[in-house]
Amino acid sequence: MSVRLASGVWVSAYLTRLRLADVPAYVTAKGDPEAGAVVVKVALLDGTARAFERRSDLLTGARAWFLLAEGAEREVDALLARTRARDPDLWLIELEDRQGRTLLDEDGLRD
Repeated sequence: MSVRLASGVWVSAYLTRLRLADVPAYVTAKGDPEAGAVVVKVALLDGTARAFERRSDLLTGARAWFLLAEGAEREVDALLARTRARDPDLWLIELEDRQGRTLLDEDGLRD
């Protein structure tokens, strides 16, 4: 059995990594501190955005980040609002980065 980090602890560590990389980040919805799912949205500051969610790969069982939505920022925001309405335990973290950096592919964050 693998031990998973509590969501609130992971979010805190992620925000620290983003701050150290000079990527502005905001928690726009605080979820369950123990087991809430996390969605990361990055606004590209040109009217578009991407949103990522972590889920298990059905073939391998490994957890990874997948693209949830991409396009006009208002459309991504609308999808995230609907998602949050269905799951009040969900954490929403919003980043602002013209290059689209999320750091989710770095060691300690990707799985």
